[in-house]
Amino acid sequence: MIQSKKTRSKKTNSNKKTAINPNTKEQIESLKQLFSAEINKDFCHRTVFVNFNKKNAYLFYYSSIVNSDKIEQAIVRPLLEHEGETYENVLTNESFKTIDTLEQVIDHINSGKVVIFSEGEAVAYSLDVAQFQHRNVSPSANESVVRGPQEAFTESLHVNISLIRKQIRDKQLITTASTVGKRSKQDVTLIYIADLVNKEVLQDVEERLRDINTDNVRNVELLEQFLEERPYSIFPSIYYTERPDNAAAYIEDGHIVLLMDSSSACLILPVTFFTFFQSPEDRYSRFMFGNFSRIVRLIAFYLTTMISATYVALANYHSEMIPLDLMLAITSSRERVPFPLIIEVLIMEVAFELIREAGIRIPSALGPTIGIVGALILGQAAVEANIISPIIVIVSALSGLTSFAISDVSLNYTVRITRFMFIIAAGFFGMLTLMAALLLWIMYAASLKSFGVPYLSPVAPAFRSPKDTIFRKAIRKELFRPGQLRPKDMRKK
Repeated sequence: MIQSKKTRSKKTNSNKKTAINPNTKEQIESLKQLFSAEINKDFCHRTVFVNFNKKNAYLFYYSSIVNSDKIEQAIVRPLLEHEGETYENVLTNESFKTIDTLEQVIDHINSGKVVIFSEGEAVAYSLDVAQFQHRNVSPSANESVVRGPQEAFTESLHVNISLIRKQIRDKQLITTASTVGKRSKQDVTLIYIADLVNKEVLQDVEERLRDINTDNVRNVELLEQFLEERPYSIFPSIYYTERPDNAAAYIEDGHIVLLMDSSSACLILPVTFFTFFQSPEDRYSRFMFGNFSRIVRLIAFYLTTMISATYVALANYHSEMIPLDLMLAITSSRERVPFPLIIEVLIMEVAFELIREAGIRIPSALGPTIGIVGALILGQAAVEANIISPIIVIVSALSGLTSFAISDVSLNYTVRITRFMFIIAAGFFGMLTLMAALLLWIMYAASLKSFGVPYLSPVAPAFRSPKDTIFRKAIRKELFRPGQLRPKDMRKK
């Protein structure tokens, strides 16, 4: 009890605010020392004579993150030339705010705002003139589509919000902000449709954001790891996408989107396993074409997770299930190989993962070439040296290549880790332990929740939904939103 009181008292002390000193000269000197003005070269402080009250105004800002033309046109010139009664009458910028604590002054300067002090006043004035550098809107590098919009998010929060608002022109589309980080405070913007979103899920997200206790959360990639409920799970519980049209589609179903500056992507929550299995282009293609792509993806999902493990199980423990001619071919090809079958498979799987990882790190112009050539040379050399058998090269290559059909990066890692788990399981007692591992894998997935939503819903447990899980219905027959989200309005109008 004593410790909890001490903890509460520390939190109370840390939340105390420092009022602005009405002695302007002392406050200005204190601020210069606080920002190390003598050595901090992009920290600027200017003095401007104010025409309407015949006093000096003191401007503080970072030159590297503001628009200097906007400062001259919207702040300095009006103060020098215009007449009025208050700063608010003269400075008509829509972001004009009056602040009264030193903590607010620091936060506003760090956020790209100009803070103005006036002689003898115990308040300061803030105007937003931020100009953080960012890329222009360009196509998505990791989620490319043949049909559909080509725009992708950029590192600018305002640009990203505008890209979503261009997709959803609804007065109920709400953007709220929450601050994360104790030392470097960053804004997290929550976007949702007010008359659709589940309030309990929204409150859960807001509480998790408030509970983040760390110095700095720079982007959504780090934010995802602070928000997820099970950080050691191999299954992702938050959907990461670079496409504003994809984000807009989920918002219209009742999901919540999180955006941050410095991130060219967003987070979507809550989600289910089937969210990661789908691709944005599935809905842009006609009904039959989209479902055909999903069939191919489903086959690829099975092959990449199970083919290597199934081969180990059958060849080691259930050879009677393999046709005789094929079994003889396998036996003859492995005649001079010194390693057990499972070691062969693991060698090739690890080699494929190394080539994949090297291809990512190598400069883009060389990556694909070196990856393909490296795989061919390694495979051929390993076969000729009798380290592995030819059929292992085929099985491992098929297992690795089909993993590229899984479009989501997070689920791709899940599949790759699962493949190694199943191979090791199959090495013990064949299909018996492989099926046990598969059952445990499904049971574990069924036990997960994403912000209160069952991970395998709407299949297990069953919910009313638009029937867009493994396959989708024709768009004109999708009458409902996902029931597992418990949206305020289930029916699509």
